[in-house]
Amino acid sequence: MQLNHPGRQANPLATRARPVAPSAIASNVPGLPVPEALTSEQIEDIVDRFARAAVVAETAGFDGVQIHGAHGYLLSQFLSPSANKRDDAWGGDLEGRMRFPLAVVRAIRAAVSPGFAVGIKLNSADFQKGGFSEEESRLVVERLVHEHIDLIEISGGSYESPAMMGLSHKAAPDSTSQREAYFLDYAREVRLAAAAVPLAVTGGFRTRSAMTLAVESSDCDVVGLGRPAAVATDAGHALIRDEVDRLESPRITLGLPKRYAPLKALDGALDLQWHTDQLHLIGAGGEPDPQRAVWRTAVTTLRRNGFDAFRSRRGGTAATDGTSRKFQVERVVGKYVANPLVRGLTGAGVQVKLMTDIETVGRKSGLTRRVPVSAKFDETGAWIISQHGTRSGWGANITADPRVRLRVGDRWRSGIAEFVHGDDVAIRARSFANNAVLGRLVGATFAALATTPVSVRVTFD
Repeated sequence: MQLNHPGRQANPLATRARPVAPSAIASNVPGLPVPEALTSEQIEDIVDRFARAAVVAETAGFDGVQIHGAHGYLLSQFLSPSANKRDDAWGGDLEGRMRFPLAVVRAIRAAVSPGFAVGIKLNSADFQKGGFSEEESRLVVERLVHEHIDLIEISGGSYESPAMMGLSHKAAPDSTSQREAYFLDYAREVRLAAAAVPLAVTGGFRTRSAMTLAVESSDCDVVGLGRPAAVATDAGHALIRDEVDRLESPRITLGLPKRYAPLKALDGALDLQWHTDQLHLIGAGGEPDPQRAVWRTAVTTLRRNGFDAFRSRRGGTAATDGTSRKFQVERVVGKYVANPLVRGLTGAGVQVKLMTDIETVGRKSGLTRRVPVSAKFDETGAWIISQHGTRSGWGANITADPRVRLRVGDRWRSGIAEFVHGDDVAIRARSFANNAVLGRLVGATFAALATTPVSVRVTFD
């Protein structure tokens, strides 16, 4: 049984909560917000939860657990210097960054019986600039050996750079390509560090001959199968019984030409989701559907992750040139015309109807930022509309830190801001005005200026 914590890769639509991570650094996966940095107390609680989950697995009759420490999940985030910027005992150099994974292993080992197997999946590397390196991975393997680990599975990459799916910014050496397995070269290099601990390699294996060679040459002790087994559940048995020589796994892709390179990142997400859909079919008691259409997978992705699944990391969509231009024009008009005008009137003591100021903390600078916004106040808070969703400056700020202040008349009130994606923005905009005619005008103005508008609710303290 595999145990994992997604960390910053958690889907907020599913969890209804802000993801957590070693540091408040967002993943480059579309739709994922800036996570909340874990406190030391929270980290220790998660360590205990891993141990309790292992005990539950043993009680349920499992023979062992595997800790997921790869693919950008929480343990991997702690190991990566690009995701872990902590300056306490849980971060810094490799010794500090590996403290959390080692604590999880020790807690599980102490909680389960001696005969209960404990394995770990570990990245060979993140395949990202400034991320977890192969050299660091070897050092982690050496430490794991002393923790009485029973199996180390070698993989690599993350959802940002899905090397585990053969999609990485780093091209694989020819020798690796010839042997199919993405991480076999690294497994051979780390064999000495692993000592007597068995090594498993998952990723890329398709032919019986390549799997046999990998084991017989002692490059690895176990061959893992992922995507092929999601389509053909008896794939492993068929190989062992010599019924097949090659496993087939369809490559799910939009088939976009090279000029649409920014959108080709969706291919990895769709491939992953398509195979996940197959597992859901099996879990529901059905059979895999190798002919499942890509469009159905796209619909599933949208339902589970919202429209943000198709947005860029900066919060925008794969927008048309017209939308992009409108966004840029509105930002210029707001910065150099509208905002200074409102600030000038406010400074002169003139209160502008429907307008106020919102104060946020800059997600990068950490400095206080104030910008004029339209607001509709009520007894418990206010409604605001972010005309460009999370890619507006203040919208991105509240994604990182939802605590804000709003000017109410001549005083300021503090509160928590939250994007309300299910709210009808057009109706909300019209409600800001006191009469129907002005309401239609306000609604038309928002429609003209907005690109990806989202309603924002501020609840006062």
